Amino acid sequence: MRRFLDALYGSAAWLAALFMIGVLVMVLLSIAGRLLNFYFPGTDAYAGYAMAGAGFLALAHTLKKGEHIRVTLIIGKLRGRSRHWLELWSLTAAVLLSGLFAFYAVRLAWQSHQFNDISTSADATPLWIPQILMVVGTLVLFIAFIDEWVLEWRGQRAHAGIAPNENTDPGAAPHE
Repeated sequence: MRRFLDALYGSAAWLAALFMIGVLVMVLLSIAGRLLNFYFPGTDAYAGYAMAGAGFLALAHTLKKGEHIRVTLIIGKLRGRSRHWLELWSLTAAVLLSGLFAFYAVRLAWQSHQFNDISTSADATPLWIPQILMVVGTLVLFIAFIDEWVLEWRGQRAHAGIAPNENTDPGAAPHE
């Protein structure tokens, strides 16, 4: 299961990188069009779709690499069981919020499909197509937060400067 999850996060990150290249291609195409007097409709919109896709698809990988910004004013001072329980509380909130985020992303894409919602740009792209990237990104983030919650529950999650299962509170029992 660990291999599958890591492959899922890695695949989403690679897709995010490809969409960043897509942003570059759209911007360069737009610049070349202005310089060479040709028009490629929708380059601005496609660059925006690619940028949004890159951002959403990179969320889970960024979380798993510990690169998300965290405010550790309180939790950074805690050790042992108190840190474990506060981490679990925080991750529970993150699982619930990311689950809601994913639910509403799916709902938005579904409604855009049902209502035949299209872009107001020159491209006239059906909006559910680029919204799929948001759906995939938020679903993978939801899975990543569940993964982090399970790892924390088992005491296998590494914290900044503390190895997994390292107990710095001499009076606390291991949390398994």
